[in-house]
Amino acid sequence: ADDLAATFSGGAMTFIKKLTASSSATLSFVNGTDDVVLDSTYDEYVFRFINIHPATDETHLQVNFRDGSTAYDATKTTTTFEARHMEDDSAAALSYDSGGDVAQSTGIQLLMSYNGNDNDQSCSGYMHLFAPSSTTFVKHFMARTSSVQGNDRQRDNYIAGYCNVTAAIDGVQFSMSSGNMDFGKIKLYGIS
Repeated sequence: ADDLAATFSGGAMTFIKKLTASSSATLSFVNGTDDVVLDSTYDEYVFRFINIHPATDETHLQVNFRDGSTAYDATKTTTTFEARHMEDDSAAALSYDSGGDVAQSTGIQLLMSYNGNDNDQSCSGYMHLFAPSSTTFVKHFMARTSSVQGNDRQRDNYIAGYCNVTAAIDGVQFSMSSGNMDFGKIKLYGIS
């Protein structure tokens, strides 16, 4: 249920908001808009991605953060690694993904690369954001995503980093690198 009160990360998990993609260019969670809470109410927030299906084949699910202005351009530093395995068992690997990193950049952060748009392909996962309202410390985040890519490869991504700003993070925006999110849901929870 959307009002799930399960134990998660040592605290109660409280449902805040669900956004559903339907040929959507972006899905944005903005503090104070449409019942979205991204402030000091919770020390940790969790975004859950459920069957994000791109309209365009081989596109990337990505995220960016807003730090008080209207632009989603908070400075970030991150690291990424991945595990992958072909459906036909022809290849498998575990590696650091230097192309998925950003270093003191205001650009987007990749969450999952090369998502397929076949009817049976999608991306699911989660992202934690810690203390977004802090005006003292950087804002850490970490994500894990699982996807079937356009070449029928299973890919598992691990992303961690921080928004290197002292301003509060008051908005989080998800998008595809090209085209729209044809279908999918993103749910926001607060962790007490």
